[in-house]
Order: sequence, then C-alpha cells, then structure tokens
Amino acid sequence: MPIPAEAFALSPGDTGTLQSQIQRQVAEGILSGRFRRGEKLPSSRGLAAHLGISRITVTLAYTELLADDYLTARGRSGYYVSDGAPHPSGILPRTRQDRVDWNRALARRFSDSAALRKPPDWRSYRYPFLYGQADPALFDHANWRLCAVRALGTRDFGALTSDAVDGDDAMLVDYLSHRLLPRRGIRADPDEILITMGAQNALWLTSEVLLNARRTAVIEEPGYPGLRDILGQSRCTVLPVPVDDRGLDAEAIPEGVHTVFVTPSHHCPTGITMPRDRRETLLARAASEDFLIVEDDYEFEMSFAAAPLPALKALDTEGRVIHVGSFSKSLFPGLRLGYLVGSAAFIREARALRLAVLRHPPGHVQRTAAHFLSLGHHDAMVRRVSRALHDRRRVLEQAIAAHGLTRAGGGGAYGGSSLWMRAPGRDTEEAAMRLRSAGVLIEPGGAFFSGARPPRDHYRLAYSSISADRIPEGVARIAAALA
Repeated sequence: MPIPAEAFALSPGDTGTLQSQIQRQVAEGILSGRFRRGEKLPSSRGLAAHLGISRITVTLAYTELLADDYLTARGRSGYYVSDGAPHPSGILPRTRQDRVDWNRALARRFSDSAALRKPPDWRSYRYPFLYGQADPALFDHANWRLCAVRALGTRDFGALTSDAVDGDDAMLVDYLSHRLLPRRGIRADPDEILITMGAQNALWLTSEVLLNARRTAVIEEPGYPGLRDILGQSRCTVLPVPVDDRGLDAEAIPEGVHTVFVTPSHHCPTGITMPRDRRETLLARAASEDFLIVEDDYEFEMSFAAAPLPALKALDTEGRVIHVGSFSKSLFPGLRLGYLVGSAAFIREARALRLAVLRHPPGHVQRTAAHFLSLGHHDAMVRRVSRALHDRRRVLEQAIAAHGLTRAGGGGAYGGSSLWMRAPGRDTEEAAMRLRSAGVLIEPGGAFFSGARPPRDHYRLAYSSISADRIPEGVARIAAALA
C-alpha cells in the first residue's frame, strides 16, 4: 500500500536542513515499523507539493536514502522501501516528553480490575482449558461467510450503511421477539428489546440506568468478575451473597436491596442451575420487598444434559426481571453481540444511554447475525456444539476421576462448557504459571471471589476450546502439577 504524503510534516522547530529532515522521517518510519518493506514512497513531485518545498530537495533526500539501502528505485515506478532496509527496532522514536502528572490528572481508575486474563497466544498451547473461546472445528465458517456476503448486498444496503441513531436491526429484533425468546418462555415486543455489544455492555447499561451511590446491589459469591468491576463504576453498595449447591438462596439476601444480579441457567463459575422453587421464591421476595432482578442467561443453549428450565423472565408477572442474553457462547465471543429484554420504560432509558455512548452496534454485524439465525444455521450449530461438548464433558469427568482431582460443588447438571474445581492446600495461581511451561492453560479461581484475600485453591476447567483426544493428557499434567 502506498505511503501517503500526509505521513510527512515539517516543523519549524526541527534542526537540520529540509533534506535531512525528510531523510530522518523516512528512516524513523522504517525503524519504527510504520513504513514496511515494499511500500511505495510518495512521488518526489507529490511530496514536494505537500510540504511546500523544492522537488530537488526531495529527490536529493531520496537519493541519499537509496545509497544507504533504505530505499530502492524502480524504473518509471518510483521509490520503495528496500528489502534490505533495517528491521524495525521495536522501539518507536520518542518525539516528545510526557510532562503530565497522570496520578493527579486521572479522575477515576479502571485498570485495577480483576478481569480474567488470557494469553494472546493461547491457541499455541496444546492443552487450553480456557472458557469462552470458539473452537474453529465446530464453527460454521461457510454459512457465516455466505450470510456476511448477503448482508453486503444491495437489498441490505440500508442496514449496512445507515446511521440508525438509536435503532436496531428490525430483522434481528424480529427473530429475537418471535423465535429465540419464546424458547425461553419470554414474550417481548420490539420496544422491550435492545441490542447490545455483548452481555458485558448489557450489564453496564443496566447498572448505569438502575444504580447510584445511594443504592445497594446483590451479587453472587463467587461470581462474574466483570460484573464487580461494572458495579464499582456505578459506586453503589455491593453485597456478595454466597451460593450453595442450588445457586443463590433468596432467603440469604439482606433487606433493603435495590437490584439482585443472578446467573440462574449456569451460575458463573460453578455451572450450578438454580431450581424452579428457588426461582419462584426469589421472584416472590422481589415482589414483596420491591427490588429488581437482573438475569444473566448465558449458556442456556448449552443445556445438553437436560432441557433448560424456563428463564426467570418467563416466570415474572410484574416486570421486575431484566433479562440479559448473548451470542458469545453460541456463535463466537468476538462477535460482541447481545441483547437486553425488559419493560419498555427501562429499555427506553437504556437505549438513550447507548445512543450517548455508541449509538448502536454495527449494522452489518447485526444483519449478518440476523441472516445466520433466521436461516437456521445457528440452531444447527448449537446442536453440533452441544454434541461435541457432551462428549468432551464425559471424557473430562472420566479423566478427573482417574486422577483423583476434586470437583467444587457438583454443578453443571444441565450441561455448560466448564467445571469448577478445587485443589485443597494448593495455590492455583502458582500452579497455573508452572503448567504453562507444560503447554497447559487453566483459569485460577481467585478472580471470581470478592475481597482483598480471595481463596487461592479454586480453578476452572473449560472444555470448549480443547479437543476430546487431548483432554486426558492435559488432565494428567494438571494432576501432576497439583500433586
């Protein structure tokens, strides 16, 4: 790709001749990696016109760079970055000194979160027991590609290019309203549905609309680390309530709360499914004490061991439940597409907040997903993934039993894609670091707990991103590291 003339600028404060300034900018561009081998430099005439200098000055600078093998000349074509040019140093040249006192300038800090970290090269590990990653062997690449191409067509041009302001893709909303949500027992009109940039964005919108410093929110303990970070931004009072082998106990919720956040289908991280009697008790208490419930319904599609229970939202007769869904697990996490379902008054405020922050998720992404869903490809893929996860779960449980590893709780009776584990007396953070050198990735469990000194003997084993044939050896290495 040609390097534009706009990549160059002359500053009155620069030292040296105009020719040397051009030479220095070309050399710094190559050494920093901004200018790559084989890329074409601006023509001497074009760069001279852009900088307002003589063309001979640019030609002399290029000639010097040619002699030093930074550039190469191609007859009647121009100057290019030479194949023999120095490799980028990896260190960008510092052109200014940062004199800002950021400790004083920052009004708030967000970098100290307990977010789950995954090595960017996790696919290079042979035994990646990591949660929430897509398996390319199970994804329907061909049909997704066809749907993406279809969404680029002239018939969908408006969905692709229009600024919908605060609106969503009508085709996607219609699918949710008439096909997907009814499977969860939920009836919702279009003005009760909002498309979001994944479940995390949905939780943030909900938190910002419902909570402030004078209100109290209940979360599960252990629970989703991202939710704790989100609630910290709202500055509300956060009360962790421990879960047992049946999920969150409504009787353990203290009085005076405003909002309760739950993951009833597959509790994060234990995988426990909240039984129906607890769901009904939670709804009854919400009605009697006038609080709201935010239901994160992730992984309900992965209920391969038994049919999923009706969503909390399906049992709600008073509009107290806000339902959060996502396509991250059933399609792929990089899609960043989710949805909120709630009363029209709540969705109206969440939509206005979304408008102020990002307007709406990309139209092409929404329309591609709508085609993929409406043509039945999503349902077919969910069935294929569920069968694979069922097989992997069986292999994993057999390997765990063979090596005497300890399950924590005993959840996951309805399926899911991970198991919650415990290693009594072991530091799983330290074990996870040692296991990396053996090609094994596990997720230490400390991040799922609140407080300054969380337990360090829990960990999560996911089986969505590792093939069944590699599970036994991976578990054997885990057992050896924890022995």
